[in-house]
Amino acid sequence: MVELREVEDEHFVHSQPAHSDDEDYTDTDSEISEEDEDDDVDLEESFYERIAALKDMIPLKQRTYISNGFSRTYNFFSKGFALGGKTLWILSTSALVLGVPFSVAITDEQQVAEMEKEMKMTQIATDALTPGAESVLTTPQK
Repeated sequence: MVELREVEDEHFVHSQPAHSDDEDYTDTDSEISEEDEDDDVDLEESFYERIAALKDMIPLKQRTYISNGFSRTYNFFSKGFALGGKTLWILSTSALVLGVPFSVAITDEQQVAEMEKEMKMTQIATDALTPGAESVLTTPQK
């Protein structure tokens, strides 16, 4: 049969002498920082290696779910940009092929209308300057 017995540590059995607070204080930060500097020199790992090591913290099922989510998002945006680019190309070329000749035709029509107005204005001015002459547009009255 097994017998269990409690064994006390000698450190706790003996009482410690009373010290002032100044004596208990030790500068452990400098000792720790010196030890940490040695460890940092030995471990020269890159940022990528640290990130890659984090994958072990996430279970495989969650990693797969996250990876599939990023893949779906990437595919959605890449297809969206491709479709948007093709649509923009179709609209811009259609505007150039159809819009430019249409705008040229409209400006030509406006120029013709302005020339007709100018001709009428000069006709009226000529008729006003020569009061006794008959106009080509009016028929002579008998």
